[in-house]
Amino acid sequence: MIEFKNVTKTYDGKVNAVDDVSFTVPQGNIAVFLGPSGCGKTTLLRMVNRLVPITKGEIFIDGEQTNSLNEIQLRRNIGYVIQSNGLFPNMTIEDNVTVVPKLLGWDKEKMRNRFFELMELIGLKPDDFRKRYPHELSGGQQQRIGIARAMAADPPVMLMDEPFGALDPIIRSHLQKEFLQIQKEVQKTILFVSHDIDEAITMGDQVAIFKDGRLMQYDAPDDILANPANEFVSTFVGSDRAIKSLGLHTVADLVNQLKVTPVAADSRQISLKTDLRQILSIFFNEGYEELVVVDEEKKPMGSITIQDVQKYLHQTNQSA
Repeated sequence: MIEFKNVTKTYDGKVNAVDDVSFTVPQGNIAVFLGPSGCGKTTLLRMVNRLVPITKGEIFIDGEQTNSLNEIQLRRNIGYVIQSNGLFPNMTIEDNVTVVPKLLGWDKEKMRNRFFELMELIGLKPDDFRKRYPHELSGGQQQRIGIARAMAADPPVMLMDEPFGALDPIIRSHLQKEFLQIQKEVQKTILFVSHDIDEAITMGDQVAIFKDGRLMQYDAPDDILANPANEFVSTFVGSDRAIKSLGLHTVADLVNQLKVTPVAADSRQISLKTDLRQILSIFFNEGYEELVVVDEEKKPMGSITIQDVQKYLHQTNQSA
C-alpha cells in the first residue's frame, strides 16, 4: 500500500509543482496519474523513490515513511520504468535485467534462474536474447526488457513513467494488455504516469487526475467517467466518456447480464474477452448486423447486435 499525506513540492519557495496531495493506493493495485503537461504527475511519482525531495507532507509504503528509509535501499526495493526504457547500451540483455540482483549480492545461479523466469513472463525467449545488446532489439522488445529489469529483484512497488508513450499505437495496445496479464500474476502495487485517458482507463484500478499540482479526482475509471468531480475533469475525459467506458466492459459482461439470441446467420466470431468498445467499432466500421459470440473452445454461444450493446450500457449506467 502507498499512502500520500498532504504531499507538497515547492520550487523557489513559491511555485507548488505538487500541492497538498493526499490519497491511498491499495496493495496490488495500479493507480494511474493523469493530467496535462506540467500538472505535477511525474514530480509526484519521482517523490516516491526520492529522486525529487518532498517539501512538505509524507509518503508511506506499507506503513513505513519513505524519508525514514535509507535512500539506496529504498530505490532497490522499488522498480522504475521510464519511457525511454533506460537500458545500459554497453550491457547485454541478461546483464541489464540482473543489474539490481547483482548489486544485492545474488549468486550467479539465482540471477540466471530469475532472468529466465522473467523473460518467459514477458514473452521473449531467454536464449535468443541473453547475449544481445539493446540496440539489436525493437522498441517494443526494449520496453519489455525495461519492465523485466524493474521486476528483477521482485520489488513490491513499481513506478512507471509513460512506459509505452514512445511506441506506436498497435504495439502500445498490445503491451498494455500483456502487462495487465503479467500484473494478474505478480500483483505489484504500481504507480503509472500517463497523459492518455484511454490508457488510464485500460490500465488503472484507480485514476488520479491532476491540474496545476492539485488532485482533482481520485476514483475508479468507471466512477470518473460516470461522475466527473468538476468541469475540468469532465472536459479532460471528454464528451465521449460513455463510449470510453465501454472499453472497461467485455462481451462476457454483456452475456452475463443479457440473454444472447440464437445464432441466426454466419457472421464474424468474437471472443468473450473482447471489450465492448472494440465491438462497437466492428459494428460501425465493418457493417455487421450481428456478431457471433464463441467460448474459449470456439463454440458458438449465441449472437449479439448493436442494440444489445446499447441496452447493456443503459442498464449499467442505471445501476451505477
